[in-house]
Amino acid sequence: GKSPALGGRLRGSAVGKEGKGRVGRSEQRRACAAERLGGARGGGPAFRPPAHSRHDWIGPPDRLSNLRPVIFHVPQDESALERRLREARQDTQAWNQQFWAQQNASFQQEKEEFIYSRLKAKGLAVRDETGQKATLNAEEMADFYKDFLSKNFRKHMRYNRDWYKRNFTITFLMGQVALVRALRWLRWKKKNVGN
Repeated sequence: GKSPALGGRLRGSAVGKEGKGRVGRSEQRRACAAERLGGARGGGPAFRPPAHSRHDWIGPPDRLSNLRPVIFHVPQDESALERRLREARQDTQAWNQQFWAQQNASFQQEKEEFIYSRLKAKGLAVRDETGQKATLNAEEMADFYKDFLSKNFRKHMRYNRDWYKRNFTITFLMGQVALVRALRWLRWKKKNVGN
């Protein structure tokens, strides 16, 4: 997984204030508050930010994809360009969520099948005499991981290609939004300094 500017797969990066792509203390606090609101149940955003919130909120990890969903703030005066950016981020988040939920489900199923077949070949039961799930050693599991990655190589290459395309679009839109905001602020400052 990558660290997107859109808050999809969050490893060391998240959507911060105004979509800057960094996690600050206030963003971490919002994420923790969101987790308290929704718990760690997963299965979609169960939490809801307060109505007065003016920032994006990051929720608890989804139980299927392990991604933290983002509830995007929609300002009342959102411009068409800002809306395009938000919608691109939302679309990418949904696409990312679907991919990783399916990929993780496939991984778990194939892993269980692999363990079962190896245990069966050894003449062992899935559970030992104490009722604990029987496991394989690291070397045996390495065979599964290698095979799984090889089988899914093309899928991951397509995912990475699409991921970069989407993030390029989002980054470009973020730059446009930042430029428009900077020009708006300069016009406001020039107008107010002159008075």
